[in-house]
Amino acid sequence: MTVGDSVRMPTPFEPDPVIEAYKKDVDRTLIRENLKLTVTQRFEKLMALQRFAEEMRRAGRDARRTK
Repeated sequence: MTVGDSVRMPTPFEPDPVIEAYKKDVDRTLIRENLKLTVTQRFEKLMALQRFAEEMRRAGRDARRTK
């Protein structure tokens, strides 16, 4: 490309249609609430979620074994 070539770059004020399509399905209140937490608090929530997920996997395995 040369200096005279025109490449249309989106401006910060031009909404991206792909992003706009996904935004309707995102609950931004949850994002805002999470950003109010400290990094440590966010990691603690993540670790609790991982423990919960592991417990659900274990319970599912146990339930399948007892059938």
